[in-house]
Amino acid sequence: MTGTTGGLSEYRRMEESVTLAETRVTEGERELLTLNIGPHHPATHGVLRLLVTLDGEILRDVKPIIGYVHTGIEKTAEQKSYWKAIPVVERMDYLSYYFNAMAYCGAVETLLEVDVPKRAQYLRVIHMELNRIMSHLVWLGTSALDLGAISVWWYCFREREQLLDLFEMSSGQRMHTRFFQIGGVAEDIPTGWVDMVRKFTAIMPERAETYGHLLSRNEIFVQRLRDVCPLPEDELLALGVTGPLLRATGNPWDLRKAMPYSSYEDFDFKIPVGTKGDNYDRYAVRLAEIAQSCRIIDQALDGLPEGPWITGDRKVALPPRDELATSMEALIHHFKLVTEGMRVPAGEVYFPIEAPRGELACFVRSDGSSKPARVHMRDPSFVNLQATAPMVEGHLLADMIATLAMLDPVLGGVDR
Repeated sequence: MTGTTGGLSEYRRMEESVTLAETRVTEGERELLTLNIGPHHPATHGVLRLLVTLDGEILRDVKPIIGYVHTGIEKTAEQKSYWKAIPVVERMDYLSYYFNAMAYCGAVETLLEVDVPKRAQYLRVIHMELNRIMSHLVWLGTSALDLGAISVWWYCFREREQLLDLFEMSSGQRMHTRFFQIGGVAEDIPTGWVDMVRKFTAIMPERAETYGHLLSRNEIFVQRLRDVCPLPEDELLALGVTGPLLRATGNPWDLRKAMPYSSYEDFDFKIPVGTKGDNYDRYAVRLAEIAQSCRIIDQALDGLPEGPWITGDRKVALPPRDELATSMEALIHHFKLVTEGMRVPAGEVYFPIEAPRGELACFVRSDGSSKPARVHMRDPSFVNLQATAPMVEGHLLADMIATLAMLDPVLGGVDR
């Protein structure tokens, strides 16, 4: 027993010496410290691990380590029929489920050459912009919490609850709604839904302005963000960074304007941009986008067309439920679509959209069967995470926490 105990003690001493040797890095006469931060709990920004090298409080190196919530969603989608893959795809970036579904459905619709009814296109725009506001509210509340402004968290989540109520009213689900279908949307909006949305868009811009006053006039908050961890436009473009992080440098690239989809060309709205590309501009751009989303929603509600909300092609869309009891053809189409799925012509397509974190795109390759041969997502969180090290190197450790908040990564989209 004594020999065993001694052996364990010796093993622990050896393990500790190896660990210490790995964390001691020298730079000239200075000793650097390698520190492990994370992986954090999913209730924070995500299960992300950062391996940082510190010279006192100054960051010399940062290595993001991912993979802690890998779910294999893309491969799972390839094992399901096109119609049944939608709920799986929605769950990648779990704050942008309407956008995930839009990218996937848009890719499949392009291969099928399906014409989506105008009413369905407008309903998609309304739900995506509501989802953009919801995502930005979660970002703002959690980011403010990281910097000590806990009250903003409660305000943001108050409005988020109203948005989830709207999603539940239109689809029956608060999250991962499966409202977007190939060829349109699952069903038309219920009576009273438009009025509820109008009430929300009437108060949301003023609420966002209030959040701005709470934070932008707070000297501590401003000092934590102003002129902190800027990165120039050319470096961001070289890394493939898009969305609010790129627009914070003054580049107005936005796929809703540059490559309109789902009738975005019908709406008049501005693209908020920054000047310095620092953390404050990243914060200000997202805050300004909330008001522009409300503007788009109001225009879509004002011009919401009448007509069908999903394509009439029965090889693509489920027939109306009231026809199942009276039409044998409708029953057959329903049965074949649910059990076998639709057959998509062979080919491949890349369908990009403007998600809350930047360019979200879906690549689908079809071999002519009822299941996709390949599904791959370009998730902006994954691409944008590359900018972490160049943004924070040479800055304080505390600045890295603020910068990570301004990056707004969702690790479900990163790992997939």
